[in-house]
Amino acid sequence: MKALIVSDSHGLQDELHTLYARHKDEVDIFIHCGDSELSQEDEVIKPYATVQGNCDFGDDFPTESVISFDTWSILVTHGHLFNVKSTLLSLSLKAREMGADIVCFGHSHIAGAEKIDNCLFINPGSIRLPKGSKYKTYAILEKRGNKAIVEFYTLEGENLPDWSLKTTLS
Repeated sequence: MKALIVSDSHGLQDELHTLYARHKDEVDIFIHCGDSELSQEDEVIKPYATVQGNCDFGDDFPTESVISFDTWSILVTHGHLFNVKSTLLSLSLKAREMGADIVCFGHSHIAGAEKIDNCLFINPGSIRLPKGSKYKTYAILEKRGNKAIVEFYTLEGENLPDWSLKTTLS
């Protein structure tokens, strides 16, 4: 099972459509971690399970959602309500409260994946305004049994193998 994770697209539409078209035959779930700056009515965002970020106005999207991913549970949030630019502690506590195995979030525009207390945290970075890297990025999470594989890609589709993470979730 696979999930494509993107965040902080800040109004981009063609790029979201391109990602969907590129991966629709290999990915089971498309996740947008907020700051799309789009409405639920925009066709390009409809394939994505989307949450509201601090730059999304109105109440089109929830501030968080929980998605079933085979036997795992994914908490999706933007991150601004959990101070993720400073620490993952609040988000980690929320993940524990929600029983999440994986947390997908954005807000910082910094791509990364790490395991904390048997919970996998994934920030896909930004496909519009990356920080800490020259690459505009998104991530693909693959579940193989109890193994989680996170791979990062540039907006153009180039795999960034040095950024990948392989771990086991129990």
